[in-house]
Amino acid sequence: MHFFDYKYSFPLEAGGTLPGFRLAYTTFGTLQNDGSNVIWVCHALTGNADPTDWWNGMVGPGKYYDPAKWFVVCANVIGSCYGSTGPLSINPETNEPFYHDFPIITIRDMVGALDLLRQELGIEQIHACIGGSVGGQQAVEWAIMQPGLIENLVLIATNAVHSPWGIAFNESQRMAIEADATWPERRADAGAVGMKAARAMALISYRNYDTYGFTQALDNNEQIDNYKASGYQRYQGDKIVQRFNAFTYWTLSKVMDSHNVGRNRGSIPRALETIRARTLVVGIRSDVLFPPVEQQFLARHIPNAVYEEIDSLYGHDGFLIEFRPLTQIIRKWLETI
Repeated sequence: MHFFDYKYSFPLEAGGTLPGFRLAYTTFGTLQNDGSNVIWVCHALTGNADPTDWWNGMVGPGKYYDPAKWFVVCANVIGSCYGSTGPLSINPETNEPFYHDFPIITIRDMVGALDLLRQELGIEQIHACIGGSVGGQQAVEWAIMQPGLIENLVLIATNAVHSPWGIAFNESQRMAIEADATWPERRADAGAVGMKAARAMALISYRNYDTYGFTQALDNNEQIDNYKASGYQRYQGDKIVQRFNAFTYWTLSKVMDSHNVGRNRGSIPRALETIRARTLVVGIRSDVLFPPVEQQFLARHIPNAVYEEIDSLYGHDGFLIEFRPLTQIIRKWLETI
C-alpha cells in the first residue's frame, strides 16, 4: 500500500473544502517507458485500493488484467475508511476526527483527487479505465472531465445520473443509521447497529428475488422460524461492522446520490457526447439497483459506444462475481477495435 498526501486546500464542488487529503493506493506491474500500459480500476461503494482482494477474478497473475503485462492502479477514494481521508480522519483544524463534520463530497470531488494522484504518478495516458457501480460513476465522470486522458473506458452496471430509485434505497439506509440512538455521539462506533440494518437493506437491492430463492431457500416445508434468509441478512450486517463505520457509509451513500454528469453542463446527453474514449458499457439483466436501461442510455449517448449484457443470477453484485463472461466481453470488444 502506498500513500499520496496532498497538502493544499482542496475545494469541493458543494462549496466546502478539505484542508488537504490522503489517498491510499496500490500499483501492480511495471509502467512501460512510453506509459501505454496503464489500467486504472475504480472501486465501488465499500471497496478498497486492492482490486486483487475484491476483484481477484479480473486482476492478478494469470487474470485478464495481469500485472506481467499491465501497470494496474487503484486508489481508495476520499471519504472512505481504508487509508484515505474520511470522516474518522483527524481534522487538522481541530485535532479531532471529523465525525459528522466531514464535508459534503461528490463523485467529481473523488475524481478530482484521483486525477491529482495520476499527475503525482506521472501518468499522462490511461489505456483503460474500468469500474462497476460507483466505480463506474467515477470512470464516466473522469472521461468527461479529462476527455483526452482515457483511451478505453469500461463501464459496468453503472449510470449517468443516480436514479430516484437508488436515492430512495440510500435514504432508507441512512434512516436506519439515524434510528440508532448512538448516532449523534462523536465516537468511532456510533451508528454501528443502525449500519447493520442499513447493510441488510442494501443487500436486497444488490441481489434480487431469484438470488434469494436459490441461495436462501427454505430448509423444509415445516419450518416456521430461523430462516436462511434471516440469518443471511444478520450475517451481512455483522460483517460490515467488522470492516466499516457508519460515518463512512453515510458519506459514501451521499456521494452516490450526487452523481449526475449533466450538472452544470447543459444536459446529461450533452455531457456524455463529449467523451472521446472508446467505450464499452456492460449491463446485468437481473440488476434491480442499476437496471440495464441505465447502461443502454449510456451506450446510446456516448459516441460509438458498444453495449453488452450479462445474464446473472446475482443481480447488481454480478459485476463482482461474473468475471468469466465479463472477461470474454472485454476481450472480444478490444479485438474488434
